[in-house]
Amino acid sequence: MFGRQQPERSTSRAPARGTPAARATRIPSALVTCSAAVLLCLPLGGCAVGLRGGHGAAGGAATGGATAGGAASGEVASPAASDGWRSLVAGNSLAGWRGYRSPDVPAAWTVSDGMLTKTVGTRDLITRDEFSNFELEWDWKVATGGNAGVFYRATEEYDHPYWSGTEYQLLDDPNAPDGRSRLTAAGAVYGLYPAPEGVVKAAGEWNTSRIVARGAHIEHWLNGRKLAEYEAGSPEWEAKVRASKFARWPNYGRAKRGHIAIQGDHQGALAIRNMRVRELP
Repeated sequence: MFGRQQPERSTSRAPARGTPAARATRIPSALVTCSAAVLLCLPLGGCAVGLRGGHGAAGGAATGGATAGGAASGEVASPAASDGWRSLVAGNSLAGWRGYRSPDVPAAWTVSDGMLTKTVGTRDLITRDEFSNFELEWDWKVATGGNAGVFYRATEEYDHPYWSGTEYQLLDDPNAPDGRSRLTAAGAVYGLYPAPEGVVKAAGEWNTSRIVARGAHIEHWLNGRKLAEYEAGSPEWEAKVRASKFARWPNYGRAKRGHIAIQGDHQGALAIRNMRVRELP
């Protein structure tokens, strides 16, 4: 499905204890702790808490000048400086999720060490909690030709979450049919607002996405770049909805509060990690 990069092994030999060389290379314990965090995180493309600062995210570029695997200033973020963030996919648990219109998680979704995956078409996932104003970040990758999506402010009034919730498209642009239109390309506000070319990474590589929702104002970010923003309910938005397939569902995109959902009904592998959310005033 997806390959995993293995860390290189060091071939250097530490000097014997008690020798002048050993005393000369002694490092303060605080620096050892910081260095260990970096070494543990970098082979996996970064870590969810220890190295994320501001809007940074593992495995991709970050907002505000942060780079992959580090905060914007190059400092390691303190776990205490969480600023209200909470993980949505942690460890080996999907306790915060369930199936759409179901109390249980569909069997095709699996989680291991904080990475959520599915390899076949399956039912969609939604959060047990609902969110109104929020900031959502996550890393993702799809297989060749892969197609998925993250919905927000979704309700369960219709047969599918995308009939009520707006979709942030996850796509292998060059190889998936939806990649032929910028309205349905990776990072687009699906079917309404386009995403520019050349931002999404190749199939099998990690991308970093971000959604900011404050009232009617919504932003879509990908790999540190803002792709689209809009005002839900504005005359422009109303016109775009009327001209789209979503016009047949009168409550599409109108909920002020709803679930975050992950699309599972397309074939192909999808992997998500470092998914976290914080509620905004």
